[in-house]
Amino acid sequence: MDAVRVALLREVLAGTEWVGATRRFAGVLRGSVVAHGGGLLLVGTPEYEPWHLAAHLVDEAAWSGTPELAPTLVRHHARPTDPAHLAVGMGRIAAARRGETLLVVAPDEPAPLLERVCDARRAGVTVLALGAGGELAALAHDALAVPEGAELDLDCVQHLVSAAAGENAGVPARGRRGFRDRLARLTDALTAPPPAPW
Repeated sequence: MDAVRVALLREVLAGTEWVGATRRFAGVLRGSVVAHGGGLLLVGTPEYEPWHLAAHLVDEAAWSGTPELAPTLVRHHARPTDPAHLAVGMGRIAAARRGETLLVVAPDEPAPLLERVCDARRAGVTVLALGAGGELAALAHDALAVPEGAELDLDCVQHLVSAAAGENAGVPARGRRGFRDRLARLTDALTAPPPAPW
């Protein structure tokens, strides 16, 4: 889903809780990874891998000048023969420590995943949850529930969250300028009249 479609979706959802809720959650996500200098782990369930969200967050990280948003996709069935960006297994969650953020995208709550999330939280990892609202939300530092039968499905909510996470709100972190800010400065410089001759 491109930026135009996200904007149209936001227009359709104006007056509902979803626009504000996804922006709030994205702000928490962005604040967590930027404050700690990165270390974003993204995991789903054995049946639901959020690879599409991973791709969008990589794009938003590049466009917003916030490299900390680029996640490491952790997979339940990763194999050493997979490409490097798809070969990170569940052991990575066990190795996570304070300063890292774990974003769990789960339409359901398998017990082994809950155990790993609980262990990561005990190790000091910031846990954020998107999807199922039960025990996973209780384990998370922050959560955005997408209940069955909601106006939006989990995929649409992920698009809204990733787009909002990449938005340049206020001053860029640590004085960096985002892509859109740099592009605006370049446009201004290229379209400015030449300096007056002395």
